[in-house]
Amino acid sequence: MKGLDVLDWVVITAYFVILLGVAWWVIKQKQKNTEDYFLAGRNIGWFMVGASIFASNIGSEHVVGLAGNGAGDKMPLLIYEMHAWIVLMLGWVFLPFYARSGVFTMPEFLEKRFDARSRWVLSIVSLIAYILTKVSVTIYAGGVVVSALLGIPFWIGAVATVALTGLYTILGGMRAVVYTETIQAIVLVLGAGILSFMGLEAVGGWGELKETIGVDYFNMWRPNSDPDYPWLPLFLTSTIVGIWYWCTDQVIVQRVLTAKSIKAGRRGSIFGALLKLMPVFLFLIPGVVALGLKMQGKLHWDNPDEAFPVLMSNLLPSGLRGLVAAGLLAALMSSLASVFNSCSTLFTLDIYKKLKPDKPEEELVKTGRTATFFVVGLGLLWIPVITRLSDGLYEYLQNVQAYISPPITAVFLLGIFYKRINANGAIATLVGGLIIGFSKLTLEIMKSSFIEGSFLFNLADINWLVFAAYFFALCIAIAVIVSMFYPAPSAAQLSGLTFGTVTDKQKDENKASYNIWDIMASVLVVIIVVYIMISFSTLSL
Repeated sequence: MKGLDVLDWVVITAYFVILLGVAWWVIKQKQKNTEDYFLAGRNIGWFMVGASIFASNIGSEHVVGLAGNGAGDKMPLLIYEMHAWIVLMLGWVFLPFYARSGVFTMPEFLEKRFDARSRWVLSIVSLIAYILTKVSVTIYAGGVVVSALLGIPFWIGAVATVALTGLYTILGGMRAVVYTETIQAIVLVLGAGILSFMGLEAVGGWGELKETIGVDYFNMWRPNSDPDYPWLPLFLTSTIVGIWYWCTDQVIVQRVLTAKSIKAGRRGSIFGALLKLMPVFLFLIPGVVALGLKMQGKLHWDNPDEAFPVLMSNLLPSGLRGLVAAGLLAALMSSLASVFNSCSTLFTLDIYKKLKPDKPEEELVKTGRTATFFVVGLGLLWIPVITRLSDGLYEYLQNVQAYISPPITAVFLLGIFYKRINANGAIATLVGGLIIGFSKLTLEIMKSSFIEGSFLFNLADINWLVFAAYFFALCIAIAVIVSMFYPAPSAAQLSGLTFGTVTDKQKDENKASYNIWDIMASVLVVIIVVYIMISFSTLSL
């Protein structure tokens, strides 16, 4: 890899000056209460909501990992980047219920729909999930990126970036996160877009790339007999994980809850869905290009996760290299900032405030700032486990999420669509799902210690995509069957929280919050998703 030169450092320095200047301006605005600190006063416009959704999702694990998929023959995992249609579900299906309930967090919504037990369980599961996935993976990927770009040891790069991001997140709260994420999204898209264009030019164009690698390489749909990525379990599991991540996860939903109205939140989700279509071209294609250049003898890398930073450092001229490096750092920082703020929100409002309900608002804000440090420390401790679960960073992320998401997805979907589901059905699903999911994760970590062919080995060896699909069906069954043994929730408890209990007035308010342009933009997103899914198949290529 080529190192950064003086002009690159000027560009990176300019980026950080602008970013920290904006963060400082936000920090100077007083964070008077929890709504100011955790939801930016619920006064953010649709453009910044959408940009924040995109920046929160696209972390350095996406940049590094998705390009690694492109370079490492894992094209089927592209389906996880086709979730723009699920982002639309957030705005059209889930947001009206969240907004009407006036909640700050997703566990708080479950308490309103079911009871306090569900809130406690989801709060704890969510914090564990953030440590296992978002925090540790983002820090790990960031350490790889920073050490490669700056030529410093991995842990120094990781910890230094965490410290800088944590500083403005802790001081500025959600408003600092949203404003800085908007800048980071712009830098990331611009930098990665230039790299994709120049990469295709270097490899000889799209036609030459297909000829070098082979048409079959681009097919994301493999037969159900495929041992790694059977298409039906892949589609089902990716959808289950997608609904959990985009429609029920605190990090993403917190972005639309900052909107000034349901209309702004929905439009933000539509804009976020449009932006979500871009990673295929911004990150996956550069990975494939890096593989093509390697096969042509023009580039060398040892691990597919190195494809993006190696391509960037060798292909781009001085200055542009600094811009893309700034984009990579932006991706790392935006993801960390999002997770930091959401973790502190969950801990403060769903755990600390429940234990000490009389604490003043100022005390709650201080507690939220303190909680961040502990989450980061636990994330750092989990990093060594990542490499044992998967040889690809992006696949590890989807792997763990497939064990966490089914019970949560089942409870939220049934909670909104089926009014007969009650608190006992929800808690049985959440607790039972937690036990099953973490048991499978533990077995997978320990698989090498089992005798090949033994019961525990075979259980640990079940394809994660197949397991998650059956796991979700089991969670649905648990929720429905257990609920039938107990009385149905009262009409007063369900009012406005399920499709069957929405009042005529609430329906009219929801209809007034969108127009024909919102519908047309959403249909366009769905059409583009279908087109890309068809395009990445052997038949069309």
